[in-house]
Amino acid sequence: MMWFRNVNVAAIDNKLLLTVVAVILVLIGGVYALAPVDVEGKRIFGIFTLIPVLSVLALALISKRTLEPLCAGAIIGLLMLDVNPLAFINGLMGSSLKVLASPVMGWIMLLSALMGGLIMWLQVSRATVVFSDLLEKYVKTRPQSMFAAWILGLIIFVDDYLSVLTVGAATRRLTDKFGVSRAMLAYIAAATAAPLCLLVPLSTWAIYVSGLLEANNAVAAGEGLKFYISVIPYIFYAWSAVFLVPLVIYNLIPMSPAMRRAEMAAKTNPPVQTNVEELEGSAKPALWHFFLPIIVMIVLTWYLGDTLLGVMGATIVTLVAYRMAGLGSIPALCEHFMKGVSSMVTPIAIIFAAFVLQDVNEQLGLAPYIIESAKPLISANLLPVITFVLLAFLTFTTGSFWGIYAISIPIIVPLAQALDANMALTLGALISAGGFGSHACFFGDSTVLESRGCEITPIEHALTQLRYVMISAAIAAVLFAVMPFIMA
Repeated sequence: MMWFRNVNVAAIDNKLLLTVVAVILVLIGGVYALAPVDVEGKRIFGIFTLIPVLSVLALALISKRTLEPLCAGAIIGLLMLDVNPLAFINGLMGSSLKVLASPVMGWIMLLSALMGGLIMWLQVSRATVVFSDLLEKYVKTRPQSMFAAWILGLIIFVDDYLSVLTVGAATRRLTDKFGVSRAMLAYIAAATAAPLCLLVPLSTWAIYVSGLLEANNAVAAGEGLKFYISVIPYIFYAWSAVFLVPLVIYNLIPMSPAMRRAEMAAKTNPPVQTNVEELEGSAKPALWHFFLPIIVMIVLTWYLGDTLLGVMGATIVTLVAYRMAGLGSIPALCEHFMKGVSSMVTPIAIIFAAFVLQDVNEQLGLAPYIIESAKPLISANLLPVITFVLLAFLTFTTGSFWGIYAISIPIIVPLAQALDANMALTLGALISAGGFGSHACFFGDSTVLESRGCEITPIEHALTQLRYVMISAAIAAVLFAVMPFIMA
């Protein structure tokens, strides 16, 4: 019965992977041949629009990787659109150039690069070490170290990108000391990122959704933020995700097998701190070296209403302050900054591939198909829960959160008005779905950056936190199902 010890697991995985790819290619050929064509000559794929996103999920689970499945999903979708090799190449180039030229992708690339450089400065100046030493004076137990990370996440509420990168960089040395796995730290950082931003009216998420509500005439001009505040009590997923964390910290929620393995590995083989060169300046590291960049980022982001501008301002202020403090020369600071930028290349590549996949899904008509298919099932009382489940599925499988908001609000708001459904509850469900997707999607931008901040892979992060994400989603779904009857 010990034959399995001689089995080559890698070979099995490779065979399974090749089998899945072969099946997918056969499906593509069949779909392309059988899909009906509309009057404009475009193919109508129907349920087959799910093939690319389901392929991504299957390949990711088999390979335990992120970038390659995303590229495969985009290729599959483009082949579905046209199997002609020249048309495929043109489609791939067109989608890639469209994504690169989009303001959103440019914004993310710049923000990620600047944050990578800024975090590198915090490390080489030993500012994170000084901050960790400060926490160690008050943190004496393992749960307290995780609780400290949670509190820091609650403080940095302005933007999810700022939160996940800062929490990981600032607290992983502390949590490593107490044997907390990087996967657990990534979960805590994720739970206080997008979910918390949804509950704070001053966050970038709240401002964006408020603008969409006004643009789609869901509320009067200038009333978007006021109405958003009235919806906050009904963003059930965000509430459950944020406040589930203390229950997890104190072991009131059972660990998933994946998280248990990560925790055991952290105890038996503690994470090794990445060796980072130190600045050769004469000044000793001080607490203000840590707090200055963080405070400037938060204040400027809030005041200017743009995270990128906040990070740019913090970068300039930190460069000047570190130089004047004698932490290092301008050439040395710039050299380390570029090393931080280079560390973000892989996360940026993953986000780019995810955006290309999103563009392909738009061409296939995935989101409109899913939403239109569910319309016959919807009633006034069922609208909130169906909205949450449907859009949560879309955000999880597409990696598009703000994009799904932009697509769904013009559909869901008129539908809620026509059915006389509770508008605040329905929008709470819609907003919750975006928070779920950002929290759960393994190739979403927030997940990728969380993984980078905690130095684990996106797929490991997604699988280890999945149980907690699904518990929060289940709580939210139940509330969206029963509240229409309670509030009737």
